[in-house]
Amino acid sequence: MNGLWDYIRVLPQFVLPQHVLSRMVYRITRCEWTPLKNLLIRSFIAWFKVDMSLAAQTEISAYRHFNQFFTRALKTGVRPLGGGADTIVCPVDGRISQIGRIRGGEIFQAKNRTYDLDALLAGDRDAVTAFTDGSFATLYLSPRDYHRVHMPWGGKLTRMIYVPGRLFAVNNHTTRLVSNLFARNERIISIFTTDLGPMAIILVGALNVGSMETTWAGAVTPAGNRKITTVDYQGRELVLNRGQEMGRFNMGSTVILLFARDRLRWLPQLKADDPVTMGMPLGKIKGSE
Repeated sequence: MNGLWDYIRVLPQFVLPQHVLSRMVYRITRCEWTPLKNLLIRSFIAWFKVDMSLAAQTEISAYRHFNQFFTRALKTGVRPLGGGADTIVCPVDGRISQIGRIRGGEIFQAKNRTYDLDALLAGDRDAVTAFTDGSFATLYLSPRDYHRVHMPWGGKLTRMIYVPGRLFAVNNHTTRLVSNLFARNERIISIFTTDLGPMAIILVGALNVGSMETTWAGAVTPAGNRKITTVDYQGRELVLNRGQEMGRFNMGSTVILLFARDRLRWLPQLKADDPVTMGMPLGKIKGSE
């Protein structure tokens, strides 16, 4: 019965005008008319049981529009970086969708489903070679979560790739049913060089996620030119430290982390559906134990 209900909930997404709906949400969530803005924020807090005590700004009247509330900052100190200098930390609040090793060029999505590393990385040969047989973590952010994305490890940005695509939801039932989900959805791939080798942080869009942004480029989506676009940052010396903000979702979605082979080990107690918070330890550098 659960499987049938999953199909019923997912099938409409194949025919919905996903980008049109997401652009409508984009406009509504930036409406500055106070009665509507406050109603949206109050309703959202009540429905999703958002803990506003963690927010740097607790008064809803201080937010100019709903999206400013949605991407709110947290109070200083509520998300300390866990572990020592050898620790890869969680970049977001949310839940683990999947975590583990990349098997050749295949990444585990859900039971009986994998997707192709080459497709996820939009055919970028250097990146595919770098991450084959490496490590991955897929982290899901629900609407109630903190929606800023931070660095799991320090690194220098070398390139950013925008990949147009669909906007399927990325919740559990959609992940179970839609094949190659993360390689089909719109995404921003940021490639860093680090002292662990290459690292990728991939922001994956989803239904109603009308905008994703990075701290260095601002809003990348919605994009006027829906073509695969690569921006080279090699000569710009753009270095971000572990725990530093690197981007945000202007609605909820998913982050995928990629690391090269034999560079780290994920903490063995972590498993699918575990809750995580930004700054908590996810893994250790190999050889540091």
